[in-house]
Amino acid sequence: MTYPGHVERGRLRRLRAAGWSRSAAAAFLARSDPTAAVAEARRALATALRTRRHARGLTQVRLAALLGSSQSRVAKMEAADATVSLELLMRALVVLGASRGEVGRAVAERAHPARRPERAARSRANEGRR
Repeated sequence: MTYPGHVERGRLRRLRAAGWSRSAAAAFLARSDPTAAVAEARRALATALRTRRHARGLTQVRLAALLGSSQSRVAKMEAADATVSLELLMRALVVLGASRGEVGRAVAERAHPARRPERAARSRANEGRR
């Protein structure tokens, strides 16, 4: 069975023998690929947008009306679709009441939808001690 990201066992053995590992590739890409950094910022903003919209009790249709856009565009924004500009994501967050600092923190914290909020708060508190 194959699926995205699947590597055949034989190929995986050969890659490991040559010194490659999944974490090495991920670390390399995280440090050297500006496209990946922009994609991660887009995911972080999309996550923040969805969270803030839910917190305000708004539907995608209502948010679209506030932005002068369509529901399908808001759905693409929340899915971090590459056709959505970072500017539009940031503007939507500001329309929902986010400050510039909150928008910046959303990008800085990365997109971790499974991350517990209390852990994120501890992380921010510890940054001042470093």
